[in-house]
Amino acid sequence: MAEEIQRLIFLDSSVLIEYFRKSQKEKSFFYKLQVNQGYSGFLISGVVQLEIYYGITPQQKPFWDNLFQDLILVPFSTNATQEAIKISAALKLKRRNIGMADLIIASTASSMKLPLATINVQHFADIPGLDIITPDSI
Repeated sequence: MAEEIQRLIFLDSSVLIEYFRKSQKEKSFFYKLQVNQGYSGFLISGVVQLEIYYGITPQQKPFWDNLFQDLILVPFSTNATQEAIKISAALKLKRRNIGMADLIIASTASSMKLPLATINVQHFADIPGLDIITPDSI
């Protein structure tokens, strides 16, 4: 029997927030990544989880607890730290800046050589070599 290859993608919090807000989940970017694009492994940084939990109400927590059980939480590693340093230096040469949370998300995805799904493309557009997947690109 042939073993199925799992397609992995890193998620920005914007993808998950849009999924939460959509009443018709099948119209969300996250749903389309699963069904139309065939991604089956979804990774997030601890920063994404923190961003989500920081902004929710107690009534919303069960939804997020359930969703996070299906996602792979990736710690910020030494490789991601080194990648963050490279990204930061490259952006400084362009006189650009990026928020720390987005830097951690981007450098973790980049260090793992995975595409990053986001709705906020402007947050990541100046990062060299980062494969960005947006609703408009699928």
